[in-house]
Amino acid sequence: MTAPIPASAIDELLEVMARLRDPQGGCAWDLEQTFATIAPYTIEEAYEVADAIQRGDMTDLEEELGDLLLQVVFHARIAEELGAFAFEDVARAITEKMIRRHPHVFGEVKMRSSAEQTLAWEEAKAKERAARGESWLDAVAVTLPALTRAVKLSARAARVGFVWPSLGEVMAKLHEEVGELEAEVAAGDRTRIGAELGDVLFVCANIARALDIDPDDALRATNAKFVRRFGHIERRLAEDGRTPDQSTLEEMDGLWDEARAADRAIR
Repeated sequence: MTAPIPASAIDELLEVMARLRDPQGGCAWDLEQTFATIAPYTIEEAYEVADAIQRGDMTDLEEELGDLLLQVVFHARIAEELGAFAFEDVARAITEKMIRRHPHVFGEVKMRSSAEQTLAWEEAKAKERAARGESWLDAVAVTLPALTRAVKLSARAARVGFVWPSLGEVMAKLHEEVGELEAEVAAGDRTRIGAELGDVLFVCANIARALDIDPDDALRATNAKFVRRFGHIERRLAEDGRTPDQSTLEEMDGLWDEARAADRAIR
């Protein structure tokens, strides 16, 4: 008996995943996976989607979105096998949520501006969280990258007025925290050094939020800049038949300054 022809690309993908997880003739690797084992892949695929977007590569974006969709289908298939829920339940739940949170589109509420809609969205989410007995900060996922989570935590606190009144005060707090870090470094207590370094990074996240700059994007750009400039050092040393470990710090500093000057000339 032949399998029915899927009605859509989604149906076909669901069928492929069902075959992969079939104990009779499925894929051994896929059958071994659990929510926990594939969660890291889900996070990785989301980052690869973001990377394709940043590079403006539509071909890669199409592929990476497919990889991310596969992760959703994989999780949903495992849940279905456990009798918890299926892919259709996931799709239905998000559809109902989007309709519920957009009464200006699907209901009788008048059209809102983008700012008004953002506020209404947050109010709707707050009501849903309150109904579940959650804290104001519970909506910020613990699994987010720490710097991103710091921005989101401070942003949520700011919505209820728990925020430094001005950027100048945040900058002053940064100087204060750096001073405390320096003091702990001098004292040599690594536990307290780590705590103070965390405080410095949290204030930096607040500065990013206040300036409406994504700190991950900013750091990603700086990482790329570092790679580019260090590559200049490697190329210049290679001209003399040497590698960085065969040079001095002073030499590499000089070549780094060359790379900086080149960057400034381009700007």
